[in-house]
Amino acid sequence: MEAISAAVRSERLRRGLSLSELARLAGLSKATVSHLEAGTGNPGVETVWALGVALGVPFSQLVTPPRSAVRIVRADEGSPTRAEESDYAATLLASCAPLARCDIYRICAGPGPARKSAPHLPGTTEHVIITAGRASAGPLDQAVELDIGDYVSYRGDIPHVFQALAQETNAVFVLEQN
Repeated sequence: MEAISAAVRSERLRRGLSLSELARLAGLSKATVSHLEAGTGNPGVETVWALGVALGVPFSQLVTPPRSAVRIVRADEGSPTRAEESDYAATLLASCAPLARCDIYRICAGPGPARKSAPHLPGTTEHVIITAGRASAGPLDQAVELDIGDYVSYRGDIPHVFQALAQETNAVFVLEQN
């Protein structure tokens, strides 16, 4: 109930609506909305659904507890997914909301065979920043060498490669889909 109360109040204020305006848009009484925001109501699915429609947000946004404003992933946390044919591990650090399309990864790699990637979905762009070591990254026929702090972006919807050129090479990858 606490999550619903906070979400409804937050969304109402974000949209600049009064209690009366929200109640009217949702087809509810002002008292119902007031009690709900105060945490003293016991709304049914229909009430929460009507509020979501009136506020222009999905039902799930009103019933899911809010995430912390700050999210920390320490260097030794996360579940790396390892490549089969090269010294390469990708750890998903964050994925974007359903309608936003980007994912952020931390890459840890060592010298050896290149990690060749098949094309991602059409419209994908990869952004790479080297944070330690050296690497070669980009389209198969246009890979460039990168040092610490270097950034490159390239089409991810064509075959591409990442190869560590030094021990303990680390990078941040952002996969953006348009």
